[in-house]
Amino acid sequence: MPQTLNGPRYNEYITAPRVRVIDENGENLGIMYTREALAAAQEVGLDLVEVSPNADPPVCKFLDVGRFKYETQKKASAARKSQKIQEIKEIKMRPNIDDHDYATKMKSVRKFIEEGDKVKLTLRFRGRELAHGQLGLKLLERVRDDSAEFARIEQAPRMEGRQMLMIMAPKPA
Repeated sequence: MPQTLNGPRYNEYITAPRVRVIDENGENLGIMYTREALAAAQEVGLDLVEVSPNADPPVCKFLDVGRFKYETQKKASAARKSQKIQEIKEIKMRPNIDDHDYATKMKSVRKFIEEGDKVKLTLRFRGRELAHGQLGLKLLERVRDDSAEFARIEQAPRMEGRQMLMIMAPKPA
């Protein structure tokens, strides 16, 4: 059973009969038969590596396979590190929140949005407060207006049982 090949095809694993060849200096040598290109690569002391297998004909380059695999692995890990995973942060309020508490919650909303996270605002109703749903809606509209310059509403306020929810996301740059 032949070993499974991870990464790009190289040397005798290249299946195309003809390939476009680029030498170690980046110069295009044109289209050659694979065995000729392989012989030319071995003369220089390098491997023939398929860098663009989907092209017609496939593009191969004179490279050191180990070094090529190492560099592509390094690029992929750097790309993974620089990715920002967007989280949903939740902020809970009550419909009759005091002004100072509201300001504190809005600071948190601003901080989360500026970090690139989404914010889920949850308004909890207790007892008779449920009869005054318009107070909750008014509060969430106030949040929307106060955060209009840095956030957009991803999901409008809606009731879910005894709570009212609204989801905000960072405005696109």
